[in-house]
Amino acid sequence: MRSTSSEAAPSLTPAASLVFTTLLSHGPLTRAETGRRTGLSPAAITKAVRPLMELGYLAEGADDEARPTVGRPASLVWVEAGRALFIGIKVTGDEIIAVLADLCCRIRVARHVRLTDREPEAVVPAITALVRELLTEADGFGVRVRGVGIAISGDVDRAHGVVRYSPFLEWRDVPLAEVVGAAIGLPVTVDNDVRALTVAEHWFGAGVGLSNFALVTVGAGIGCGMVVHGRVVSGAHGVAGEIGHLSLDPLGPLCHCGNRGCVEAIAANPAILRAVREATGKDVTSVTEALDLAHSGDARVGEVYARAGEAIGKAIGSLVNILGPERVIISGEGLAAYDLFADGIRDAFAASAFGTAAQCDVMTRPLPFEEWARGAAATAIQSFIGSETYEE
Repeated sequence: MRSTSSEAAPSLTPAASLVFTTLLSHGPLTRAETGRRTGLSPAAITKAVRPLMELGYLAEGADDEARPTVGRPASLVWVEAGRALFIGIKVTGDEIIAVLADLCCRIRVARHVRLTDREPEAVVPAITALVRELLTEADGFGVRVRGVGIAISGDVDRAHGVVRYSPFLEWRDVPLAEVVGAAIGLPVTVDNDVRALTVAEHWFGAGVGLSNFALVTVGAGIGCGMVVHGRVVSGAHGVAGEIGHLSLDPLGPLCHCGNRGCVEAIAANPAILRAVREATGKDVTSVTEALDLAHSGDARVGEVYARAGEAIGKAIGSLVNILGPERVIISGEGLAAYDLFADGIRDAFAASAFGTAAQCDVMTRPLPFEEWARGAAATAIQSFIGSETYEE
């Protein structure tokens, strides 16, 4: 069986998409509970559920463990995770991570490929080769792949599938969805990597059940994804949430965006390495070396991490003051240094958050790059079921 197919995605009404996404995040649920969560009437729930069951994407059965004292067992509706597969791709500056995920975004297969050339002419063939490899893996499951999601850092126009600017890859105006889609014959969704990860956290992770939360990522850059009133915010120009480019010090270090004193120019890994070299005079080239120096008791390096933590804490405080989220999730490869800048984050956040905004739940959640690729798969699932939960 080939994993590509001309079978169209289900044509869903907004109500059916809402029911589908609710069951993805919270199911199995009874029809009554689905109605309470979505605000839809019993008739609307029935109308939404029926075509999805006929297509095999939803199933319904008795919940024997929730048997009432009299009458029949409660009937639950759930998503048939194995009904469709999706491929998620995360592209970093030096590798491509790909996953094959089911309809509930559970990873079935994962692959990693090193990048030796960041030019689109080299990266695109590597992406398509990985997709074809995972299509072969999908054949073994006997299920077709319905879409591909690609997540890349920077300014990404999801609506048109164009990478407008990716600083780490040094790409400008690359029509990635069109090029990859033509090569593999599948629908392709391209999105900013932090927004894609936010989608996965919203539907399947630490943001499930929250109408307002933010995801702050720390590492090669400082990113932020935001969910407001249950919708991922991309903004009118697609760059909402760029807290990494909040300028905290107009006399601070130069940022690659052209401004000075940005959070990213103080707290991202490249900025930390640069500051460690300046402070110690040592040729420190990796995060591991910097961490070893800090953990060995080098106060100069400890101060670099303390400043980074303060910058991140101020940025989160500003975010909370503006957005008022229930939770802020801190993630990214930079969490390897969290013990070094945790105090700085906590103290700066407490000092900058206004009033009851300081009650926001700030938590850490380590997420490896396979989870970022899973986020890309989540955007493909979004496109497939017509649930584009984005807000300008």
